[in-house]
Amino acid sequence: MRAITWVIMADDPISRAWPPPAVAALDDDQLAKCYAIADRGKASVRFNFVSSIDGAATADGLSGGLSGKADKRVFDILRRLCDVVLVGAGTLRAEGYGAMRLDEPSVQWRRANGLADQPVFAIVSGTLGLDAASAVFTEAPVRAIVVTIGSAGSARKEALSRVADVVACGEEKLDSRRMLAELAKRGLRQVLSEGGPTLFGTLLEADCVDEVCLTLSPLVAAGDAPRIAAGALHESRRMALHHVLVSDSTLMLRYRRTQAIPNGLAAH
Repeated sequence: MRAITWVIMADDPISRAWPPPAVAALDDDQLAKCYAIADRGKASVRFNFVSSIDGAATADGLSGGLSGKADKRVFDILRRLCDVVLVGAGTLRAEGYGAMRLDEPSVQWRRANGLADQPVFAIVSGTLGLDAASAVFTEAPVRAIVVTIGSAGSARKEALSRVADVVACGEEKLDSRRMLAELAKRGLRQVLSEGGPTLFGTLLEADCVDEVCLTLSPLVAAGDAPRIAAGALHESRRMALHHVLVSDSTLMLRYRRTQAIPNGLAAH
């Protein structure tokens, strides 16, 4: 397979601090290799978040208040690598998502690497409180997926079914493993989730999170901002540090799961 190289340097260069050897000013191809998926045939769930030094997931109510050029660059690279972007409806509304469309260099990279031009956008909503006329659906380059539960209103299901594939996963609460299985049936094995905290907590509870990419913003937010994960776990999930990237005072950390899936939980 012939690879196409796009050398794009940012105003705020990103360097790899660890593991050695250190690499200065990574171009986009090198950055993509830092986040490469080793086995695309194996289903995997990766979450991407930004947080302040003191653990806040938002500033002024939005995660964008913590983000900078380096974080946005990693954000775009992670979308380039995935099959599907998974987002909770609350995050969709709060962050003002529009139609998800990758830029031309990303499309060309995906073609050269045997991927579809665009990843699929999947939205999780238990109430289906989504606007079917939103650009998220009407201007999407590929048909979106809405993941819901069986008890959601039939009228809303019908309205959204005109613009998206509506899939029920669970009756009264989200069945995370069923959702991932439904995505895998569609060939969407490499899942990138951009939050929010409730969705992250739900998939953590089901032990369905394989990787966490966390940008540590050099800000102290204080206040009552949420953490990146909501809810409670019966046991902690230990992860191993895979790399440390740095841009000025911003750190971009990649963690991967280390422990086996607990007994009784089938692999997704």
